[in-house]
Amino acid sequence: MATKILFEKLDIPGIETYEVYRKNGGYTSVEKALKTMSPDEVTEQVKLSGIRGRGGAGFPMGMKWSFIDKASGKPRHLVVNADESEPGTYKDRFLMHHIPHLLIEGAIVASYALGANLSYIYIRGEYMWIYKILEKALAEAYDNGWLGKNILGSGFDLDLHVHCGAGAYVCGEETALLESLEGKRGNPRMKPPFPAVSGVWAEPTVVNNVESISSVSWIVNHGGEAYANVGIGKSTGTKLICASGHIKNPGVYEVEMGMPVEEFFYSDEYLGGMIDDRPLKAVIPGGASMQILPTQYIFKTANGDPRLMSYESWADGGKLTGSGLGSGGFMVFNDTVCIVRNTWNISRFFHHESCGQCTPCREGTGWMEKILYRIENGLGREEDINILYDIQSQIEGNTICPLGDAASWPVAAAIHHFREEFEYHVRFPEKVKNKDHFRNEPMDKVRHLINSMAVS
Repeated sequence: MATKILFEKLDIPGIETYEVYRKNGGYTSVEKALKTMSPDEVTEQVKLSGIRGRGGAGFPMGMKWSFIDKASGKPRHLVVNADESEPGTYKDRFLMHHIPHLLIEGAIVASYALGANLSYIYIRGEYMWIYKILEKALAEAYDNGWLGKNILGSGFDLDLHVHCGAGAYVCGEETALLESLEGKRGNPRMKPPFPAVSGVWAEPTVVNNVESISSVSWIVNHGGEAYANVGIGKSTGTKLICASGHIKNPGVYEVEMGMPVEEFFYSDEYLGGMIDDRPLKAVIPGGASMQILPTQYIFKTANGDPRLMSYESWADGGKLTGSGLGSGGFMVFNDTVCIVRNTWNISRFFHHESCGQCTPCREGTGWMEKILYRIENGLGREEDINILYDIQSQIEGNTICPLGDAASWPVAAAIHHFREEFEYHVRFPEKVKNKDHFRNEPMDKVRHLINSMAVS
């Protein structure tokens, strides 16, 4: 049976309440850490676990903790990133909704390890009902002595607050989040200095995702080595995957790193295969900012190896024949989906969410949206496809934060893998004006039309 770390207690009735959570082993990691471990020992266990940040970047969490500036003597802070802005991702919302004390317990242990006496949970503004759930859980934690002064008589003090953002995608980037937390416009900061040296209030800060921090209590209770023994290679532990699209069983799943994608996709325990048994056309494995992949690269890499649910396996093949596990937003598309329309919709989102600081992102995302809109509505020109590819290449790597990369990768991958659909839109404008064109013309017919017509 697959190991459950985050969902270990999820099916216990009433687990969202303090009483039930506590009766089922809740807050034991706080007791263990504060009574039997030093802060450095907690950090060492997290490093030993090999856990990588679950917000999308996949940076080793224990290493990130070890970077925090202790020499300056300034107050230190933990900020939990609960902004969860990535389209297709809703795992953090699920955790906070159904087992809020797991996050609070992890935040207490993490704050102790970092030497933080004032920490925050930064939650996106649209999650107002989750905000209320967290506020209730925090009040229970204070009332029962897990937060406040001299916790468990250890001499460790901690105040933990929830702060609502205003719904900006860019605030999922840690420095933009810190700007927003300070009451300013959520624009990403230039780095260095990094938050570990100068974060919120210009004081040493670690920013970690909800899923990452929620794993801390299990690591402390069972040991970093036990966590590292789950998973594969440098992708240790488990990962929450948010599955959506044309599948039989959409939802949030906890999978062991290293599970074959094919097993995850077709097993009745997980996705259960395609709904209505229509052909699979494409998958975006890690949220809208990751590269879309066609059928031939979903279950096998470009080298023919089985594709696994791990950071390394999804990245195998590089920018164009690989993708990224990202934040775990696993979106599945059948043969009726228009890739051009899908790419335009993604580009429209990133254009809207660009903060505008960097010219390549501010201007480039708008140009891509306009060109994709033109192509999708039967007004495209043959040269538009290459112009579009050129624009995305000049955004990538030329911005302060990764939003520029997030906007460029989906466009590059869509053109690389589905160029014939872009050509179809340009050459048969009268057909694409019918928004259900791929329901009426399966892709094998589209390919035949494209291949039989010389480029004009």
